[in-house]
Amino acid sequence: MKTHHIIFAVLLAALAGCLGSLAAGQWYADERTGGLHQFVHDELELSAEQSSKLDELESGYAIQKAELESSLRASNARLAKAMEAEHDYGPAVGAAIDDVHEKMGALQKATVRHVFDMRELLSSEQQELFDRQVSQALTRSPRD
Repeated sequence: MKTHHIIFAVLLAALAGCLGSLAAGQWYADERTGGLHQFVHDELELSAEQSSKLDELESGYAIQKAELESSLRASNARLAKAMEAEHDYGPAVGAAIDDVHEKMGALQKATVRHVFDMRELLSSEQQELFDRQVSQALTRSPRD
């Protein structure tokens, strides 16, 4: 087994995991702004009722997100194992990549649903600010 094949397999598996995380979370947890949740809590002047409902949503989403991320890590491990076994873009590697993409998509869909669930709690004025923040986060360059 060639060393550069092993290094390539490890790097590709790591990249697949990073892509899933990036796709679902780039705009959601931007460190410079504190993330969308931080924006909602700090900038939208939530009522006590809105804050309580948001806390419930966040708790439920945190559990779902942890489960989906665990599933994605398991898919990445299967991809690494397939790459190690085939040392080529063979059928097992292709199937494992499809599985990783499926898990990444599930995480992204759950995140987007959560964003819309949060939006439902807001007044029309708050929704306008929220929508602008989401749009800016989704279209911002990662270097901004």
